[in-house]
Amino acid sequence: MAIYGFNFPTPIRFGPGARKEVAPHLVAQGLSRPLVVTDKGVSQQAFFTDFIAELKAQGLEPAVFDGIFGNPVKSQVLAGAEAFRAAEADCMIGIGGGAALDVAKAIGVCIHHREDLFAYEDRPGALVIDQPIPYWVALPTTAGTGSEVGRSAVISDDTTHHKKIIFAPSLLARQVFADPELTLGLPPHLTAATGMDALTHLVEAFLAQGYHPICDGIALEGMRLVQASLVRAVQEPGNLQARADMLLASMMGAIAFQKGLGVVHSCAHALSTVADLHHGLANGIMISHALPFNAETEPERFERMAANLGLAPSVEAWFHWLNALRAEIGMPHRLGDVKVGPEHLQALVEVALADACHASNPRPCSREDFVNIFQGAF
Repeated sequence: MAIYGFNFPTPIRFGPGARKEVAPHLVAQGLSRPLVVTDKGVSQQAFFTDFIAELKAQGLEPAVFDGIFGNPVKSQVLAGAEAFRAAEADCMIGIGGGAALDVAKAIGVCIHHREDLFAYEDRPGALVIDQPIPYWVALPTTAGTGSEVGRSAVISDDTTHHKKIIFAPSLLARQVFADPELTLGLPPHLTAATGMDALTHLVEAFLAQGYHPICDGIALEGMRLVQASLVRAVQEPGNLQARADMLLASMMGAIAFQKGLGVVHSCAHALSTVADLHHGLANGIMISHALPFNAETEPERFERMAANLGLAPSVEAWFHWLNALRAEIGMPHRLGDVKVGPEHLQALVEVALADACHASNPRPCSREDFVNIFQGAF
């Protein structure tokens, strides 16, 4: 496999070994003191040690911040900003899954913006992100969130666990180095969960309200890649082609969902807030329970998705494929399988109702609708 370069809109270097281009790239920008932002799992892997050694061999002076774990919270961002200042860093390298990449973006906001991070939340009346963001590059190690090509960071409040979205075009990475070799070490259950996250982005983007045929086309192609490669990536962890396809599908999902998301994501955000459930796992469970709500009013969109996958053009064929895929990769089917039960219902409904994602759902979703969807998933 070769390394390819393309822009959409972020400049992307894609292919095995792309990570080796990071050091020469930063040197060419006149940068020398990167803060490497990652999570505790990535920082303990052999490839990470080699990556840091390579940065040093090319004259860079990296510092490492790996204080990220679970769903990212504001305290992690603030600690990362302190690490940036302490290291007198002049740039950042975000390497990891969506959590690490989102924290890197949020650290960037904190460096030159004086107010509380959540004062810049994406909501009416919020402060504008109008100061420079330090130069940063992204290296994804999972194929799920697509955060490497996104212009938002999802950060939770430490106390309430409510998710806040920090959004600005200036948060885009200056360069993405998408190296599928970095995803080879991902265990099967995380490959499955992050893969279902990517699929949910693609499906909900295609179903979202509004006219955006460019995003629709990207979403459909991304679904085809998931169909071809997710099972192989889970069952054959060393299959580089499958890993590469899923990394592409992940980025395509994040590009496509500028059109919008939907009810599945509102349910998943509620599950992460109330039960601290992994975001991809939450999407992977809820997609089968929430999407029938949309199929009732948008059958032709489901027929198009089915036909795109070479299936009979019907709602039933698409859901049969989805549920067979979920079973084949070992995705739990019900919330009870992950110890979330009816005792959580009220809190889940309140958070889901307040979540912004269902505003672009193709069918309005009321409190009663969320109650019915969650009850059906227990």
